[in-house]
Amino acid sequence: MSHSLEAFSNGWAIDTAVPVDPNNSNDNDYHPVLKAFLAGSFSGTFSTILFQPLDLVKTRLQNPSQHVVAATVNSRIQPGMITIFTNIVRQEHIVGLWRGMVPSIARCVPGVGLYFSSLHWLKAKIGKSKGDLGPLEAVMLGVVARSMSGVALIPITVIKTRYESGVYKYNSLGGALKAIYKAEGIRGLSCGLGPTLARDAPFSGLYLMFYTQTKQAIPKEWLQTPSAASLCHFSSGIVAGILASLATNPADVLKTKMQLYPDKFPNAFSAAVYVNQTYGVKGYFKGAVPRMLRRTLMAAMAWTVFEEITRSMGLK
Repeated sequence: MSHSLEAFSNGWAIDTAVPVDPNNSNDNDYHPVLKAFLAGSFSGTFSTILFQPLDLVKTRLQNPSQHVVAATVNSRIQPGMITIFTNIVRQEHIVGLWRGMVPSIARCVPGVGLYFSSLHWLKAKIGKSKGDLGPLEAVMLGVVARSMSGVALIPITVIKTRYESGVYKYNSLGGALKAIYKAEGIRGLSCGLGPTLARDAPFSGLYLMFYTQTKQAIPKEWLQTPSAASLCHFSSGIVAGILASLATNPADVLKTKMQLYPDKFPNAFSAAVYVNQTYGVKGYFKGAVPRMLRRTLMAAMAWTVFEEITRSMGLK
């Protein structure tokens, strides 16, 4: 994702579209996965940058004790989405909406690439490289692929959450890694792994299932028409994103609590007890609206771009 559109159009799509030689095992083993990695990384670039403000607002909503100092109604603070958005602009200016962009890019560039390349590799292993996935196959492949990338990138996820919260004042990504490791060790760099996987793995599994099933319900001639294919992919992504986001929001709330306050919430159970006692059941859905908007639009855009790029690369 760190690669720009100009760099991509200056040769990568052409260079990686060389026909695969069936007699060359190296082509079969490596090139398709590399293509999927490049396409996945590139597909998330624009969506990550475009929707970062929604992720920032979501994190602040889940941590309302910070940066909620405006808009009181009947002497009660109303930490709603609009209130937090207004506070960020007032206190940190427009650029403050993109706080945490560096760790977001550092996480998404390899993360989305790893996810798509892992997914492509897994589909090839079960003989479904170009075929339609069944509902159960889609869930399982989505879960495994996201778990692989989630475990690899959990330290960046921790830093990203802390950057966005405003609770921690890190000067750089490298400085944050050193500070967390020095103060909390490996445990600090992997805190919230359980809820992160409980959020991302089911989300990816459910998303892939809803996405593939919705796409399979669309007439194939529409998907084969260039003018209609992108709209079909994007619409399928929207439907899948809404359903998957709502189902996994409770895990996202617990993940945020654990990564912001690891001493207070050493495990998911303690975070769940706190959320339930403090906010009730509705506490598990704090930040659901901005998260649903971001995850739905980001995933829909990423999959739409990925579908188009992989087609041009010859993976379709």
